[in-house]
Amino acid sequence: MTVVATPPSPKLELPPLQLGPITVDTPVILAPMAGITNSAFRRLCREYGGGLYVAEMVTSRALVERTPESLRIISHDDDEKVRSVQLYGVDPVTVGQAVRMLVEEDRADHIDLNFGCPVPKVTRRGGGSALPWKIDLFTSIVQTAVKEASKGDIPLTIKMRKGIDEDHLTYLDAGRIARDSGVAAVALHGRTAAQFYSGQADWSAIARLREALPDIPVLGNGDIWSAEDAVRMVRETGIDGVVVGRGCQGRPWLFGDLQAAFEGSDQRHRPGLREVADGVYRHAELMIETFGNDEYKALREIRKHMAWYFKGYVVGGELRAKLATVPTLEVLRELLDQLDMDLPYPGVDSEGPRGRAGSPKKPALPKDWLLSRQMDADQTRDIAAAELDVSGG
Repeated sequence: MTVVATPPSPKLELPPLQLGPITVDTPVILAPMAGITNSAFRRLCREYGGGLYVAEMVTSRALVERTPESLRIISHDDDEKVRSVQLYGVDPVTVGQAVRMLVEEDRADHIDLNFGCPVPKVTRRGGGSALPWKIDLFTSIVQTAVKEASKGDIPLTIKMRKGIDEDHLTYLDAGRIARDSGVAAVALHGRTAAQFYSGQADWSAIARLREALPDIPVLGNGDIWSAEDAVRMVRETGIDGVVVGRGCQGRPWLFGDLQAAFEGSDQRHRPGLREVADGVYRHAELMIETFGNDEYKALREIRKHMAWYFKGYVVGGELRAKLATVPTLEVLRELLDQLDMDLPYPGVDSEGPRGRAGSPKKPALPKDWLLSRQMDADQTRDIAAAELDVSGG
């Protein structure tokens, strides 16, 4: 891996992140991303730098029902020091059952609750970033989950957005409720559900939450595309750590940059095309292991990563198209061997935003969801049946 020096910056005086009994020496968290943060990708990220690496979001109902896919999602490699799981749910009883299962069967060391997903199939059922609007439902879920997690001395955290839209912000109320319920930390993505991933993340909201919750760790998420972005977020907001999502797509070495930056080092990874190609091939091999030696499924899953890995590099349209439909490991090797392996790091062309930003849109919500901050009888009845049985967001 090519390592270069950047202009020196002073070391951040940021202590290790403490989540209950867990100490995260480098206060960086890999955000759970459906279809991305499986054990293969988490391993690649861990090999570059320290932090807390969260598995893909899993629905509480699917976990309680022990679907094969949900059990795969919460599986961890033997050498993952902290087994971190993120749950999604809209029913306090089901969420509580899922947390109890993780605790009693010793399947997790850290549990996060998802209140940030903006995907319509989640919000239209009252979940994800729509849920904190209903104060009673949000409080019940968080309190139930904390109670069950505490039986195993497992720290429980929450990840949320600013709110549904700028007229329906929830993050300050939700943060205080979560703190009072005993969560170990709160993470805020500085966007509303209506923004999806468009526009700029509102770091000032993260700073306001930090100020409002001086007694628990507050983590910031949104528009961290480089180590320098992370340092700037910490300095501008006073947060205790950062949560990195789309910025590491196709760039697992970002976690090495983050650790170096937080330690005051000016070393940064700047891989040439050969190093990227080697990383892609290893990622594919690890994916095959992750999916139980199902090569077809593994190669199908890695296709989405190709555009991220080769962003900014000279590859060629025809070859890019073939990489995006690669069927087998053998074909992947043949395609990678067609690259000009001597090409250096392309610079800014490979940096910056990646992944689909989407566009601002009116969030899909249950009927009459915004009329009150409390659940009515019909909503309470409907929500019990609204648990998704597939992961998403």
